[in-house]
Amino acid sequence: MGRTYSQTVIDSPIGPLTLQAMNGKLCGLHFGGEKSPEDFVFEVDYGVIARTKTELEEYFAGKRKAFTVPVTVCGTNFQSRIWDQLRTIPYGETRTYSRLAADAGSPGGARAAGMACHSNPIGIIIPCHRVLSIGGKLTGFAGGLDVKRALLKLEGIKWKE
Repeated sequence: MGRTYSQTVIDSPIGPLTLQAMNGKLCGLHFGGEKSPEDFVFEVDYGVIARTKTELEEYFAGKRKAFTVPVTVCGTNFQSRIWDQLRTIPYGETRTYSRLAADAGSPGGARAAGMACHSNPIGIIIPCHRVLSIGGKLTGFAGGLDVKRALLKLEGIKWKE
């Protein structure tokens, strides 16, 4: 059985978002209008893409606090554990990189947790924007600090510059 890939770029309050799906599950949500690899062969399957767009619109309108769209991600065992932990952070709450690493079974792995967050293939839905450094300081974000600030503000989260 072949794979079905779908991709589209949507507008959002934080700029364009690239949505990618594979076999009926979301596999990518990237900031900006990213171009797919040239070797991807696309067959249109917009079901999960349309559902993701609707859920994101509800999120940005303040009507959705949790996502239900099915996802699939590929990463190392450590990355997968971190991404699983990210999905447990409730709307409007934050974690530190050190706590994220400890909760994933790797105390002392804060820096590696930060790298896993940076490699997160499904931003917003796997909410790496909810991770701050010790003391509540704002740190790097794949979508840029302005996007991280906007997402935190949307969720009513306070941070330190």
